[in-house]
Amino acid sequence: MTDPVNIMCIKWGTLFGPEYVNRLYSGVRRNLSRPVRFFCMTENAEGLHPDVEVLDLPVEPFADPMNAALEVANRQGAMRKTSLFRKGLVPDLKGPVLGFDLDVVITGTLDDIHDLAPGTVAMRHDWTEKRKGRPTGHGSVFRFDPALHGFLYDDLAADPYNVVEEARGSEQRYTSHKAMDRGVFTYIPEPWVVSFKYDCNPFPVNYLRAPTLPQDARVVCFHGRPKMDQAITGYTGSFIRRSKPCAWLEEHWVTRSKQDLGRDWA
Repeated sequence: MTDPVNIMCIKWGTLFGPEYVNRLYSGVRRNLSRPVRFFCMTENAEGLHPDVEVLDLPVEPFADPMNAALEVANRQGAMRKTSLFRKGLVPDLKGPVLGFDLDVVITGTLDDIHDLAPGTVAMRHDWTEKRKGRPTGHGSVFRFDPALHGFLYDDLAADPYNVVEEARGSEQRYTSHKAMDRGVFTYIPEPWVVSFKYDCNPFPVNYLRAPTLPQDARVVCFHGRPKMDQAITGYTGSFIRRSKPCAWLEEHWVTRSKQDLGRDWA
């Protein structure tokens, strides 16, 4: 029997409703060739699909010094994702974990991302960091193995203030640089994980046409603005950040999820 693919996300606060989790669940299970085990770490499980396994959002024992450093960096609330890295978080978990932020849309097969360079931490090169010539991963999509990469949690727990200060309050900088320092980091191929604002809807062509979906895109990241619900109907946020209505986004994120899970869950 094939072991399931482990998927994790984290939801806290009120920025994202349960439909973001449910549609992510639908997207990954529709785009993997193997069974899926889907986890959501949250303090509020109301509205989540019954197939989603809920992990309680912890208050980490190192929360106070970590939050103090985050406040200095003006990055309050960052670093919560590192709670997913604790070895033994799910006692019966087998194999690696493919993790996602909630502001992503699955548009193609995920098997290649899950299976990429086993034993390493995998993230896409961050768009802004790459442009500046810096080697930092982007945290919207991340693959790790709790049995091998527990140091991502342990090293933060051992010295939270200094670790956060060194990472300048950035979870993705901390995670990717820590894995690079250990020699266990792999970049996800850039065509597989794309940015809505940089790759699908770049300025100035966003004034002339609707957003496009790159041919080999497996995941579209909606970092910054617009988010998915804004981009579907069209968005005007600034001179640069605007988009025409996006039909393919509604198809992948809403329509197919409702067909998969039912209208009550998506």
